[in-house]
Amino acid sequence: MASTVGAFSVPSEQSARRQFLQTASTAAASAILFPNVASAEIAVPEQTKDYVFPTDWGLTYKYETDAARVRNHMVTATGLAKGADRMEDFGKNLKKEMIDFVSYYRRFPQVAGKPSFSTLYTSINVLAGHYTSYGYKYPLPEKRRKRLYQEYAEIDKSLKRDR
Repeated sequence: MASTVGAFSVPSEQSARRQFLQTASTAAASAILFPNVASAEIAVPEQTKDYVFPTDWGLTYKYETDAARVRNHMVTATGLAKGADRMEDFGKNLKKEMIDFVSYYRRFPQVAGKPSFSTLYTSINVLAGHYTSYGYKYPLPEKRRKRLYQEYAEIDKSLKRDR
């Protein structure tokens, strides 16, 4: 006797594939809809016009010092409100510092492989892209600021762990 397969039955190989895709899509959707706990802890400060204009621009050519300095300058830039004093000068100095940082440190595999460098590199691209698209006088939008503050927290943790 020949065995017949019903119109709605699925061979086990296709069933396993379908089950995997359903599980994977559910996991991806939950990752998007329910962000991890670490990102929920980030407090985005209000934008401000009050800040101290830095005098320590440039690189020391010591990675940990330079990464912390660039990060701190980026945190200040991210928090600046429209009309802040010397905002354009700050942005121009910061963009030069960010470009110098990436140009110098990406050449060294022992540095370029660090999590702190890759996250800082990503943040630099976001902020430099904002300056290129909108100029130095326009503050960052709230959504971009939130993401940058999350990345700054990750960079800080990585630098503290010497990673």
